[in-house]
Amino acid sequence: MKNREGLLKLKKFNVDEKRRQVTQIETMLSDFDRMAQDLETQIVQEQKRVGIDDVTHFAYPTFARAAAQRRDNLKNSTEELKSQLAKAQDELTDAVSELKKIELMDQRDQIRQRAAMDVIEQDGLDDIAGRMVRR
Repeated sequence: MKNREGLLKLKKFNVDEKRRQVTQIETMLSDFDRMAQDLETQIVQEQKRVGIDDVTHFAYPTFARAAAQRRDNLKNSTEELKSQLAKAQDELTDAVSELKKIELMDQRDQIRQRAAMDVIEQDGLDDIAGRMVRR
């Protein structure tokens, strides 16, 4: 029984850890999207300020070019994070499944223990009733 309790705690910890990882990746994705949108806004503002929106133009603003590169890097990182998120979500699903299996086994054991205790208690009561009848 103690061994199962330890396993149950381990599985719960594993599920909590997987949930934390999923949440962390989702937060990073949201931050990267927000940062990419901010960079896009800055690029458009710089293009309007200078009056040049053709990236091949020789006078295209250096700031806009650098911001576009950062934005593209963020988008690439976002794609990588999306694949990591899918993997982390699969791992979370597996961990939850394993936890449920252990919980069900523990629940069945508790039911068996209660039934055995009920039988022992009933045997004791039957014994007492038998003694009272004999008197």
